[in-house]
Amino acid sequence: MAVLRYRIELADISAHHYRVTLTLPAPAAEQDFSLPVWIPGSYLVREFAKHLSGLTARQGSQALAVEQIDKACWRVRCSGRAALVLSYDVYAFDASVRTAWLDSQRAFFNPSSLCLRAHGRESGAHRIELAGVPRGWRVATEMREQGGGYEAVDYDELLDHPFEIGPHWQGEFEAAGVPHRIVVAGAWPSFDGERLLADVQRICEAQIAFWGGAPFERYSFLLWAVDDGHGGLEHRASTALICARRELPTAAEGGAPGEHYTRLLGLFSHEYFHAWNVKRLRPSEFARFDYQRENYTELLWFFEGFTSYYDELMLRRAGLVDAGRYLKLLAASVNGVLASPGRHVQPLASASFEAWTKYYRPDENSPNATSNYYAQGALVALCLDLSLRARRSSLDALMARLWKASAGGPVSEADILGAVVALGGEELSGQLRAWVHGVAELPLRELLGAAGIDWRDEGRQSVAQRLGLRVRESALTGIAVTHVLSGSAAAAGGLNARDEVIACNGWRLRRMDDAVALLAAGDTRLRLLVSRDQRLVELDVALPPPRPASVVLDLAEGAHAARRRWLGD
Repeated sequence: MAVLRYRIELADISAHHYRVTLTLPAPAAEQDFSLPVWIPGSYLVREFAKHLSGLTARQGSQALAVEQIDKACWRVRCSGRAALVLSYDVYAFDASVRTAWLDSQRAFFNPSSLCLRAHGRESGAHRIELAGVPRGWRVATEMREQGGGYEAVDYDELLDHPFEIGPHWQGEFEAAGVPHRIVVAGAWPSFDGERLLADVQRICEAQIAFWGGAPFERYSFLLWAVDDGHGGLEHRASTALICARRELPTAAEGGAPGEHYTRLLGLFSHEYFHAWNVKRLRPSEFARFDYQRENYTELLWFFEGFTSYYDELMLRRAGLVDAGRYLKLLAASVNGVLASPGRHVQPLASASFEAWTKYYRPDENSPNATSNYYAQGALVALCLDLSLRARRSSLDALMARLWKASAGGPVSEADILGAVVALGGEELSGQLRAWVHGVAELPLRELLGAAGIDWRDEGRQSVAQRLGLRVRESALTGIAVTHVLSGSAAAAGGLNARDEVIACNGWRLRRMDDAVALLAAGDTRLRLLVSRDQRLVELDVALPPPRPASVVLDLAEGAHAARRRWLGD
């Protein structure tokens, strides 16, 4: 079958427009085309077609009509077998890893944002040719370079290779004999690229050893550093990343990674782990993708949550953080989950299935109604790992078993539960099912204690925490209520999200913590004045006594064999 070709031109950089010309040899008499509505790894319908405009079609010198079938699908009625040529513009100014970007500093795109799918021709070779690339700009992608262009064996592979184009920094290293590349756009002049290369190399070597080999011949990390941002999107031989510039290592820094840099290394670790866990080992529902609608699975707690467990654990195994620092990272995850009442409302399996409508579209009630399959899924992985270790196995062994049994391919929940039975018994398999299909509290304290980890409740809650509020405070704009947690004193007292707290007990209030100073001895009532939709509302709210603010995890006294096997301390 003849190659399907896309000519992608950086046509109008100042207007952020790509010009795409698609040439399809031997089209069908009624040839349909569509643009994906979502991109695998980001479970939200994003309507990429909203940025496509000016679609025209021709065969030779004959212009053909283009009929729009639905929001992202078009049909062209062809005459004969001469090549069909489509042309269209795509607006690209989305500062994320999911879509496309074009300005005077860089070009970036996922082919899912630019490349129409020719129905019936998905299994043939697809080729991208670039045009209008400014002098001095380089192209970074893991799509196979072929004769001045880039080729994929089919449409699925085409969509799995992002492109980073620009005058970026680039460095290379080998991990277990496999070439790797880091590309960084937008870095500060003080960026220490050599340190990033060395540290990421250690992560990659630890993960390749974990899985028993690399499933790719090369790998690229495509990182865009911006003023504020953080995230990533995995692909089969690369990942697109975005971070705040303050997360990058600088020449002035030394010693152990600081808080911001550790966060960046965790992002590298997370997306790299996905090269195995979700790109190859994946939900059975994702054996083939339907790019035109939601693709549902109840297993994101495993593929995102278990990856979130391993991303920071791999920093420990790579020697980038010590055991104490790792426990601080773990405690932060524990505290985040415990602060959300929604964990008692939405099971993780449901959170996975409903990601399309809930996780990616949070609102003021989300903490009360939803669970987080990333953070809470990571804690399920922790509980399962410690439980398996108490039975002389481990989560490592479980992941290896699933990888081997599936040949690095699709798995179902039954496959996962079956592997738990084989390594830990029927009882543990039932516990795992209860953890992801129920809403009971996880046995974190007990399992960590048995593994030689001290759990302490420490600190004093802020006034907002005591009331069950999440607020945004500013000396200029005052106190804005962003969330009211269910079952809290604030909810009982009538506070709403979007309220502005103006005064307490007759005094102007600019910080919630100042409210304590406005109470007479023995008084526990806050008489709040709030602004709600331009109206002033008076509320009487009880202030509960303070409780410990957070969980702290520490290494217990003395040597502990189980802990050494887990953390290597």
